[in-house]
Amino acid sequence: MKQSQYYIPTLKDISADVQMPSHQLMLRSGMMRSLAAGVFSWLPIGYKSLKKAMEILREEIDGIGGQEFHLPALNPIDIWEQTDRVEAMGDVMFHIKNRDGLVLAPTHEEVITYHAKQHIKSYKDMPQIWYQIQSKFRNEARPRSGVMRGRQFFMKDAYSLDTSEEGLDISYNKHYEAYKRIFERCDIKYFVVGASSGAMGGSKSQEFMVENEFGEDVCAISDSGYAANLEVATSALNPVQRLEENLNNTIEEFDTPNAKTIDELINQFDLPDERCIKSMVYIINSKPYLIMMRGNDELNEDKLISIFETNEFRPATVEELLQYTGAKAGSIGPVNLKDKEIKIYADELLKEANGLYAGANINGKHIKNIDLKRDVEVVDYKDFRTVIEGEPCIIDGSPLRIVKAIELGHIFKLGTKYSEALEAKFLDENGKEKPIIMGSYGIGVERILACYIEQHRDERGVVWKGELAPFDVHLIGLNIHKSEEVQEACNNIYNSLKSNNIDVLFDDRKAQPGFKFNDADLIGLPIQIIVGAKNLKDGNVEFKIKSTGDRYNLAIDDTFAKVKEIL
Repeated sequence: MKQSQYYIPTLKDISADVQMPSHQLMLRSGMMRSLAAGVFSWLPIGYKSLKKAMEILREEIDGIGGQEFHLPALNPIDIWEQTDRVEAMGDVMFHIKNRDGLVLAPTHEEVITYHAKQHIKSYKDMPQIWYQIQSKFRNEARPRSGVMRGRQFFMKDAYSLDTSEEGLDISYNKHYEAYKRIFERCDIKYFVVGASSGAMGGSKSQEFMVENEFGEDVCAISDSGYAANLEVATSALNPVQRLEENLNNTIEEFDTPNAKTIDELINQFDLPDERCIKSMVYIINSKPYLIMMRGNDELNEDKLISIFETNEFRPATVEELLQYTGAKAGSIGPVNLKDKEIKIYADELLKEANGLYAGANINGKHIKNIDLKRDVEVVDYKDFRTVIEGEPCIIDGSPLRIVKAIELGHIFKLGTKYSEALEAKFLDENGKEKPIIMGSYGIGVERILACYIEQHRDERGVVWKGELAPFDVHLIGLNIHKSEEVQEACNNIYNSLKSNNIDVLFDDRKAQPGFKFNDADLIGLPIQIIVGAKNLKDGNVEFKIKSTGDRYNLAIDDTFAKVKEIL
């Protein structure tokens, strides 16, 4: 492609509001332009790379038996209402105001299940893997970081249909391995974390993450290989031990008029923080629950969602605290609650601990010598807490690091959540009707390019290499409009490369050499071949390898062989 005929509107400067490096470089190198907040137009060179990412996705999902669909973005709302996801999606879902009953699909589990219900009738019809690469629409309240958080974007979404949990395991693992191959082919460094399924539902969920300071996810990772999204991460902290010397100590009230927080209690009475109980009252599915944590441990609400299997929860109000406990926040505890029916849960690090301190459910008073085994009826002990930096990981005890990360791909074991809601069933070998067992597997296509650029860039621009590069070679003719020799040499190289299926961008523009060099480094193609009158006198051209910065002269007759060797 001749650059004089190709639309690459490079930019020297961009808005100071654009902070993320990949966003900056996508704009500056002419890959895309913003049309509205969270809405982007892909320009030729950017779309060329985007299509290459899509082709990698197609090859790998086809390779595990995937069949490509193209499903409509316009969906009837009643399908979504059957799975209760209209409410779960909230304002994120676009509703079509001038057409009753239509929404813009943020994902396609419901539509896939709808078609499965129509045509999957027998166990003989499965397993199936159906997928598509299509635009999705989500009304992000605060679109930011370029394509990382947009309102319209491409997604590769795949769905598995199986007859059994064992079959789902096979389909899930196929996608897990395919995702690893996809990101390796794209030359992206990633790690895999356990994650919450959230509004998607299901029994198991893993995310493929890229560590990045602009990421919106927070993960706990360690050098041992442990990695988990903070919403599900655990550590190897030792639980609070039972104190043999306290077994016979009975509970006692003591005055704490100036201790309204755990820190004030610890500092004023010189108490060990792990033996001070933080008590919180949550209204879960309209019922009160008291949840106990150690000292200053933070309740992880994502874990609470998983434990109680609901999004319907909130902290109790001041009035409700008085109603259920008899005290205000800061004086609440598990002993002598005003409401004797309130259910009590505790973090697993407190399991059957004794020698504990907690609020007395009387303002300005606390209790000591609490024995959870003796004094409190705990319904269950669960992992409620958020891990913190430096805690030992569960693999070998190495310290956890808390990092920001970008979610690049997400795989879910959906189970029968959608098939039961939409009544997508099949007859098994014994003629018994059962719901189809499903999995869901997504990758944000634009995020592939953004994550690649985050990891492959220098101070001058993008550093393309491998399968995502929009072109293999950037052929740069210096003062080409002034020299017939340069024109002839460039045309010969250009035609030779093209005839041998080398994808080349030929800068034949009437522009100053410095301008061309800046554009070439900004666009960042793997190989630059620089043709100038000075080197041509010796029968040479100049080669530059973008990824290393190496430059050297090469005989013009050896150009094609060298390009093939490098690529």
